Amino acid sequence: MFFIESGDLVSPEDYNYITNFLMETTGLSLGENKEYLLEARLVPLAQVHGMNGIQDLVLSLKSKMDRSLEREIMEAMTTNESSFFRDRRPFDELKANILPEIINERKMTRKLRIWCSACSHGQEPYSIMMLLRENYPELNDWNIQIISTDLCKKALERAREGVYSQFEVQRGLPVHLLMKYFEQCEQGWKIKPDLGAGIQWKHLNLLEDFRHLGMFDIVFCRNVLIYFKPELKKDILNRISSQLNSSGTLLLGAAETVLGISDKYAKQAGCQSAIYQLASNSVADPIAR
Repeated sequence: MFFIESGDLVSPEDYNYITNFLMETTGLSLGENKEYLLEARLVPLAQVHGMNGIQDLVLSLKSKMDRSLEREIMEAMTTNESSFFRDRRPFDELKANILPEIINERKMTRKLRIWCSACSHGQEPYSIMMLLRENYPELNDWNIQIISTDLCKKALERAREGVYSQFEVQRGLPVHLLMKYFEQCEQGWKIKPDLGAGIQWKHLNLLEDFRHLGMFDIVFCRNVLIYFKPELKKDILNRISSQLNSSGTLLLGAAETVLGISDKYAKQAGCQSAIYQLASNSVADPIAR
């Protein structure tokens, strides 16, 4: 039996073409020696389209005849790893240090806007909504908007459906919240409609203009920037800063930072997680849209 060694399925020329394509369209910096990743994610896609391999995918990309294939490649290479209350501490600090202050400042408008900028399969926005429901009953009559965006349309469809396997609900989700906010279904567990009512799902590429989303009190941009080059990180962080209200807060992933990248932010006092407020010289218009 003949075995193909890892790396033999993609030529250096095809690898460079796809990595450049991903950089230009998604900002994803794949780097060197990731041939195995291309093979694992794109060979099955090529087979679905009746192609012989990655070389045929590249030829189709170069022809620019099939725009839907471009989107499928982008989505196949996008990481959609997530879990409920991921890394727990940021959610604890959100509850203890951030939300009380923001709620106090917004008590006149009774409006709270949160953006999950890479929501994947929806665990993050649903976790936020559960946190609000469980800890802040005074918000029951507030106008709460959670805008959840992602590059991957398939991930958004899954998030909107709110259906999760037994394995997925066992990752970070306390049993009492599972029983309260989910109902069993054939595929596992489904979010009850009431919990998802305040969440909006939108397709968005962070490389594109997102000013149309409006202003926010809290922005989650966790475990996204680690895939981008420094200049793209700076651009995205600076554009997010212009859409944070004066007391707004930015949450990044545990391995991410603004230090040495953007001077628009300052570390949130009392928080150990990667949580930032606007720097004093970067305060946006305090009037929420």
